[in-house]
Amino acid sequence: MTFFGLHFQDIVFYTLAAILLYAGLRVITTRNPVYAALYLVLAFFTAAGIWLLLEAEFLAIVLVLVYVGAVMVLFLFVVMMLDINLDKLREGFWSALPIALPVGGLMAVEMVMIVGVRNFGVDKVTAPAPHPADYSNTAELGRVLYTDYLLPFELASVVLLVAIIAAIALTLRDRKDSKSMDPSKQVLVKKADRMRIVKMQAEVERPAVADSTEEKK
Repeated sequence: MTFFGLHFQDIVFYTLAAILLYAGLRVITTRNPVYAALYLVLAFFTAAGIWLLLEAEFLAIVLVLVYVGAVMVLFLFVVMMLDINLDKLREGFWSALPIALPVGGLMAVEMVMIVGVRNFGVDKVTAPAPHPADYSNTAELGRVLYTDYLLPFELASVVLLVAIIAAIALTLRDRKDSKSMDPSKQVLVKKADRMRIVKMQAEVERPAVADSTEEKK
């Protein structure tokens, strides 16, 4: 089935690609961080649609569930709870522009050189081959991940573990205004350390009626 000389899959791809580019540009150009996060959610959804066109259903579902369903919801929650002062964030923008433009241009040139026609042209990237009905995308992905890419997978897991430990170490630094408890000291506490019985003389208050009669006299 063709429309205007293009196959239906090509039309869907170009539509999703245009939406993805627009959403990506709006993420970095919008001034409201909440709107930027919402545009990023739209970019994730359109990227998941492109994954579906490539018959990578597992990656598409993981992209929606993990990034849209967890990471972006948490990011939106943090942004809305922090109440970021946008005027303060914009301070110093023009002073950093002379350094930001060359760095951004260099990154753009690198991306064009890597993701260019030479490496990702029509003759280099072919359409996915048709698979039978019992083909499992998840099983094939697991086989490739744990055989051909086992070393990069293990290295990535070590890097993530180091990042988690570093984040915990940074947040658990000693602060003067924070109160913390030592479980080892709590276990060693005895009854005599928590409660002390003090003997003192009993004090008896005079009734209120007697006080009122004395005032009348």
